[in-house]
Amino acid sequence: MYQDKSTLTGKDKSRRYILDCLLFAVLLVLSGLFLYDGTTSLGYNWQWFRIPEYLISISEDGIRPGLLLQGLAVTLKISAISFVLTFAIGLGTAILRLSGSMVGNGLARAYLEIIRNTPLLIQLFFVYFVVAPIAGLNGFWAAVISLSFFEGAYASEIFRAGITSIDKGQWEAAYSLGGGSRFAYTNVILPQAIPRIAPPLAGQAISLVKDSALVSTVAIYDLTMQGQSIISDTFMTFEIWFTVAAIYLCITLILSWSLDRMAARFKSRW
Repeated sequence: MYQDKSTLTGKDKSRRYILDCLLFAVLLVLSGLFLYDGTTSLGYNWQWFRIPEYLISISEDGIRPGLLLQGLAVTLKISAISFVLTFAIGLGTAILRLSGSMVGNGLARAYLEIIRNTPLLIQLFFVYFVVAPIAGLNGFWAAVISLSFFEGAYASEIFRAGITSIDKGQWEAAYSLGGGSRFAYTNVILPQAIPRIAPPLAGQAISLVKDSALVSTVAIYDLTMQGQSIISDTFMTFEIWFTVAAIYLCITLILSWSLDRMAARFKSRW
């Protein structure tokens, strides 16, 4: 039977917390046993002791990042640049959609329909093999552009929903102060809209980090590509992929927590 947490005493909360921890521990143990039983039947030889050398390399020259951390640095760099461009593309597209310009609105709608109705992998191949040679771009920037435009299409709808959620009276108040559309967006509308759309934007940022794994298909040595390279040399399939998955999980959890804190501070500031 459901019980409101606000009615629980401190002792009851402690008991419930301990019970939840025990249930979680039991689930972890059962999952571990299931995995162990499956790999044992396959005759798999676990080699977890070799994982640290692919995270940190210690030599006479000192401590250096291993292959996985080197790939992680590339993933973070691609994700960071792509997120900034995603923010700009999404906001610009949303403003065009809401503008009175037929040309701007048409271009924005065409961009959204093309990007959202074609796979990211195909877009990545198109930019890498067609656009990049013409524009003189390397694989890194081809990957950044592909991710930015793909995620920007979804971010634009988040921005548009946030902007349209603002009461029309706010627009009228901005115009009554003698400002135009730029003044209204900068000083009145966006400061109110961004805190509202911060949670879905955080989700889009997390999606961007996970989607960045596809850049390994165009020979970018990100975290996923480094994992594939190590597996081809060592055949430690389960250990490497579990480690890569754990690294991605840590990144997304830290990113989610950081963006939530930033959104809370931004909201309280305005």
